[in-house]
Parts: sequence; structure tokens; C-alpha cells
Amino acid sequence: MAVLNKIRQRSLFLIIVIALALFSFVLADLFKSGNSFSGKSHNIVATINGKDITREDFMLKVEAAQRQAGPNASNSQVMNQVWEQEVRKAIMENQFGELGISIEKDQMRDLLKTTLATSPEFLNEAGMFDENKLNEYIANLKETSPQGYESWVNYEKSIADNALQQNYYNMVKAGLTGTLLEGELEHKLEGNKVDIKFVQIPYSSISDSVVKVSKSDVSDYISKHKKQFEVEASRDIKFVQFNEVASVEDEDGIKKNLQDLLKDRVEYNETSKADETLVGFLNTTNNENFVNSNSDIKFDKRFVFKSSLPAVAADSIYNLNIGQVYGPYIDNGYYKISKVIAVKQIPDSVKVRHILIPFLGSQSADATVTRTEAQAKITADSLLAVIKADRSKFPELVKAFSSDKGSVDNEGRYDWHPYNSMVPEFNDFEFEGNVGDLGIVKTVFGFHIIEIEGQKTKNKAVQVATIARPVEPSEGTVDKIFRDASNFEIAIGKKDFEAVAKEKNFVVRPVNGMKELDENIPGIGSQRPIVRWAFEDGTDVGDIKRFNIPNGYVIAQLVAKHEKGLMSVDDAKATVMPIVRKEKKAEMIRKRVSATTLDALAKAENTTVRTADAINMKNPTITGVGREPLVVGAAFGLKNGQTSRLIDGENGVYMIQVTKVEPAVKLDNYQAAANRVEQQKINVATSRLYSALKEAAEIEDYRAKNQIQ
Repeated sequence: MAVLNKIRQRSLFLIIVIALALFSFVLADLFKSGNSFSGKSHNIVATINGKDITREDFMLKVEAAQRQAGPNASNSQVMNQVWEQEVRKAIMENQFGELGISIEKDQMRDLLKTTLATSPEFLNEAGMFDENKLNEYIANLKETSPQGYESWVNYEKSIADNALQQNYYNMVKAGLTGTLLEGELEHKLEGNKVDIKFVQIPYSSISDSVVKVSKSDVSDYISKHKKQFEVEASRDIKFVQFNEVASVEDEDGIKKNLQDLLKDRVEYNETSKADETLVGFLNTTNNENFVNSNSDIKFDKRFVFKSSLPAVAADSIYNLNIGQVYGPYIDNGYYKISKVIAVKQIPDSVKVRHILIPFLGSQSADATVTRTEAQAKITADSLLAVIKADRSKFPELVKAFSSDKGSVDNEGRYDWHPYNSMVPEFNDFEFEGNVGDLGIVKTVFGFHIIEIEGQKTKNKAVQVATIARPVEPSEGTVDKIFRDASNFEIAIGKKDFEAVAKEKNFVVRPVNGMKELDENIPGIGSQRPIVRWAFEDGTDVGDIKRFNIPNGYVIAQLVAKHEKGLMSVDDAKATVMPIVRKEKKAEMIRKRVSATTLDALAKAENTTVRTADAINMKNPTITGVGREPLVVGAAFGLKNGQTSRLIDGENGVYMIQVTKVEPAVKLDNYQAAANRVEQQKINVATSRLYSALKEAAEIEDYRAKNQIQ
């Protein structure tokens, strides 16, 4: 009771303490998340030229792009694609706004008319675009399909955006011209020529070992060329990978299990209380059921040519007699045994024409299809009867009834195509029938009225039953790999990472220069968790972490942190040292040379005087030496007969003498050259304009900070 009384007496004090504790907790959370009171919200992905891109809007676009890209595209790949689209959109919209350009209603209609000019659903009886049909289509979408109408609105926006960008680029191009003076200069750069004599003292004449390049030399060079060495924040890691792969013993076990399936075997049946003989793969007559019961890949009833058999076993399987077996052999991650169960002659390619009649629920049915399957069958039967009576009507019936846009323009025809390139039912009709056959086939797309127009050379095809088992580690192997990874993780907590790996014969893989939004790690693939860990505030150099990856584990160590700014001397030296070394060699050559004539220099350096004819400024190359813009430029600054001082070139130090000056032929008009200059400007603007706008834009990227990627 005494304690309770004391609490009551000091209740105000306790309230203040609790409030301060809660406030500090909130502050800690704010700072932990990387945001201050003045920072950007977690809901902001980026700010581009002052415009915010919200998380919600960004992620909706990512989801839509992911659906369109399909399951093979990684989430990071799609995010990066959407990011680039959003950055481009924001930058270009900023330009459109500053210039006051937009797409108005009348122009939008003209754009739609141009874009949809060949779409059959918007053409009238005369084959002309009908705006009323477009209006009817849009109104119907709006009333019956909100999702379809939203897709249409987005489609219009994309057309408008493309038109705006084209207008913008056209405006830029309109401001680019080539003047007659520029044309004259272009003509002279190409046509002015000089002949020279020269002596080259190559940098290679001085051994690299003689020239010392210090860290301070590299640092000074970086300071003088800062823009070249600006880098993003990056991390260096090293890792050991533990892959769950099948051992030799595992593979031997898989092969033995397959071989055991070949033979008949006797098993005791608990139900009948008697021994029962189970027919093996060699003797079974129900091959499809046997394969589906014992294989990880289901039975494929299609006949195949030799070229479609597994390359590692094609010859062996193709030459088997019916009932014979080949294997086990390994193919595409599986051990397999294959049995030839039928052989027949099949054309290697066929040519057909068809009319496709879809129905509600078929794969080819769009929103305009309302007929049922039964109604579609009646239509197909009626068309077949008309065609049987007069096959010349086939092309006009294709245009009137077929929904297969891929073949309508070719009178419903699919020209020569190989076996198994169509859906199974269609394929069976065209390859197993005869030229001239006409019939109806139902597929997932609807009913097809098909006519076989041609078949090329028949070849042997085989039907193969194949039992396949994946090459995968056994449970014992998986357990061993887990133990190896765990033991390594424990050991490197006490000893050096490299030393333990060497002791255990594990391969250590370094990864340097990893960026904050990178996804792929060499040797592992897509591993955003490892990248995120390396950039977390709480991860220090030397820290170690274990990661689960598909089919195994990675144990990684953070080796170095490189913050945004100038590249470090150690990282830059591979690039800078050759440049600085060349500069020092040039200085050494200059100090030792006292000659002032070509002959004297050639004698002093134990070399020869060489010649180069008809060099020009447009292509500053010296025959036998290579590209030397400074040397060629100096040559055009000399008079005929004049000798230069020493010139530091790309490949050595030079002394040159001009022996002939040949001016470009004067033209009455330089318009053709001016036109070339203008086209060059347009080409450069077209290819580099957006990059220049992006470089000049103020882009604040919060994706990594706000854990959006």
C-alpha cells in the first residue's frame, strides 16, 4: 500500500517520464528509418525537377509492367524499367510545360485516325476509317468494361506522349541549321591536306620499370580531372557459395533407379496376399501410363524428327527399333531413358489456309465475340459446306469471318511451316492428312475450317516414351552442405575469412564496386538481399552474414565501403597510372633531346625520318603510327618547310616538318557541305538530347533509402 501511495503522489512525474520515453522512441524510429523532420516521406520514390513521384503510383505501374513482362522478368528489372520511364516522363513533361506545348482534342483525334487507320473494327464498307465506329467502341468500353476503358485511356495517353516527344524533337531539329560558313569549314577540314616528314620517339622506348608513379601523382591527377572520377556510393564484398548439387553417389543412385524400372519385378501384394509381377518399361504396352507414373516429365505423344531429339542421344534414339530402349543419358538437368514406341513418315513442312471462328471462352475471343460454342460450330459447318461447293470462295470468306489477324491479309494462309509449330489438333490434321483435304478442327482458339494446300518431302519421325528424373542432391547431400556452411560461418567468427576458406578448400569470390540499386551478383544472379545488407547503416566493414539462395547458401563479408564522391587513389590507379606514366616519359624524352632538326634527332635517337602524305584534320591519323590529333593539328599550324618543336602525342614524342601544303579546292557554293553539317547536328541531337536533359535535371532518388527496391 505504501508503494501505491507513493506512485499516486508522483503520478504527474511518471506521466512526464513515460511521455518522454515514448517521444524518444518515435525520434529513434525516425532517425533509424533515415528520415528527419525535414526529410522526404517514405511515400516518395523520387523528386525530379521539383516533381515528386509517389510510392503508390510507382508501384501500381510496376505491377502493371510485371504482368506485361511475364514471370521470367525479375522484380528489380521491372522496377528499373519503370524507373527509367518515369524519369523520362518527368523530364520531358517539364520541357513541355516550359514551352507550353500540348496535345489538344482535335490533334488527338487525328493521331488516333492515323494510328488506327488499318484496324478492321474501325473501317467502314469502303475500307475508310470511320470516326463514328471509334466513338461507338469507346462509349461501349466505358459502359461495359471499366478495366478495358482504363486501358484505352492509358493507350491514348501513350499516343499523346509519343506525339508530344516527336513535336519536341521536331522543334529542336528545326532550330539546327548548317550555315555556308560551317559548310566551307567542313569542306576545308576534309580537303586541306599536308605532307610531312617526322621523327617519332615512342613512349615504349622507355621501360615502365624506370618510371615511378606515386600515390600522390595519382591523387594530383584525380584532383585536376575531378569530373572523370566522380563515382556513386559502392561496396566491396567477398563470399563463399555452398551449392546443393548432386554428388557422384547421388547420380549413380538416380541411374540405378532408372535401370531398375526397365525390368519386370515381383512384389508381394498385401491385398491379395500373393506375389504379383509388375511389368517393366521394356515390356509394358501402356507406355503413356508407365511414363506418367514414373517420370518427372509427362508423356509426350507427338512424333518428332531426328532434329528434335536430345542432341546428346539423337543418333542412338533415332536408330532404335520399335520397343528398344536407350539410356540412361543426361539431358538438360535430367537423367533419362527413352524407348521408341512408333515410327511413321511425316511431311517436313506443310502449307495450309484456314478460317478461325472463335466462341465465348476460347483463347482468341475478344470483347466483340458473343456466339456460344454450339453457334460457332454451326457457323463453321455452314462455311465448310459453301467452300466444298466452291473453293474459290475461300478468300472472301476469310475476310468476312476469320478472326485470325495473323493470316487474314494472306487469304487465311500459313505458308510452309514445320511439324509441331501449331497447336496439337491443328498440327495433326495438316500433317496426317493429304493435300486437298478440307475439314473442321476444334482447338483452344475456336473452330478452324482448314484446307491442306501442300506437303513437302516425307521423312521418318519417331514417337518416343521417355522417363526422366532430375539430377538433384539426396537428402544426405543437402544435410552435408548445410553442415559445411554452418561450420564455415562459425569458424570465420574466430579466424580470418580467407584463411578458413583456404583451409577448407572453399573458393572465395570477390565482388567490387557493387552499387546500391544493383541486383545481380556475378556467380549468384539476382540477390537484392545481399546488396541491401551491404548498404545498411548497421553493416560495418568486416561484418559477415549468411544468405539463403536458390539451391544453397552464400556466406558474405563486407570488405570495403566507398562513399559517393571522388574515386579513391587505389581504385583509380589502374586508369591513372598509364596516363601519368606517359606524361613522365614525355618529360624525360624532352629533357634528353637537344636536337633542333629531324636528321639530328633521328641520329641522336637511333631511328629514321619517316614521311606521311595527304593527312587531313577530319581524320587525324598518321600512316604507320595511328591516331595523333595533336600532331596533325600542329602540322596545319606550320608553313611549308617549317619544322616544329617537340610535340607530345598519343604514342610518343614527335618532331615534324611540313613538306607540302595542298589547300582544298574552292567551290562556287558550299550548300552541300552545309547540308551535311546540318544532318550531323540533327543526328547528334537525336541521339544525345535526352541524355543531356537527364544530366542537367535535378534527380533525387529515394528508392534505396525508402526501401522501395
